[in-house]
Amino acid sequence: MSERTLKTRLHEIIFEAETPAGKHFDIVLLILIVLSVVVVMLESVPSMAIKYSDIFPVLEWGFTIVFTIEYILRLYCLKNPWRYAKSFYGIIDVLAILPTYLAIFLAGSQYFVVIRALRLMRVFRIFKLGHFLREGAVITKAMRASQPKITVFLVFIILLVTIIGSIMYLVEGGTNDHFQSIPQSIYWAIVTLTTVGYGDLTPKSDLGRFLAAIVMILGYAVIAVPTGIVTAEMANSKDMPSNTYACQSCGSEGHDDDAEFCKHCGEHLHEEEEEES
Repeated sequence: MSERTLKTRLHEIIFEAETPAGKHFDIVLLILIVLSVVVVMLESVPSMAIKYSDIFPVLEWGFTIVFTIEYILRLYCLKNPWRYAKSFYGIIDVLAILPTYLAIFLAGSQYFVVIRALRLMRVFRIFKLGHFLREGAVITKAMRASQPKITVFLVFIILLVTIIGSIMYLVEGGTNDHFQSIPQSIYWAIVTLTTVGYGDLTPKSDLGRFLAAIVMILGYAVIAVPTGIVTAEMANSKDMPSNTYACQSCGSEGHDDDAEFCKHCGEHLHEEEEEES
């Protein structure tokens, strides 16, 4: 088997999901990702960490080695590996394995806190689930299309909580220790408008409670507006491509069913098929 044929075969297994080998690879990888995240969660439990202190490091290194080999093979079978390395999933792949290797060089009691913070980055490997969730692309597309409208809405909300906080400061500022400044009152307005309701700041006067009731009711509209914007964009969005073909040059996915060239790097998508025919 020539090197070019080997790269083509690896690309079919690693990046494609419509072939039997590609499906099996995705399923195995998905199971490993879930197991690695479960290990991270269990290791954060003190009693589990003490009881299985000898097992967790072995499992972590096992997962790290497997994901490292997978990352290297992804780069190896692409014509333009650097483009994939700079992509979103390429960066996530690195974040999934880097903390374990950094722990070798940062070992020591004085770096214990830093190591624990770095090891928490392993949870990023769950984002690799995006390789298997085609529906996620629809949500992402709708979020991007909704960005201008949501931005305007957020600016309006910032102005609204500033006005409400200022009014509440005028109403409660002289008699209520909870509202000693406008920023503190704005904090109360944000907590109340978003229906979080911590309860650490509460108005005492009748007028202040009346204003709080209005803000609480208004909070339901605040929740509904961005949800409606995104939902409308999802309803208006076109169907996503049904194929899972990945460019053999840069590894990018999401091409139209009738696409001939990659939308990201411009390489021919079916070069290998044409050469074989």
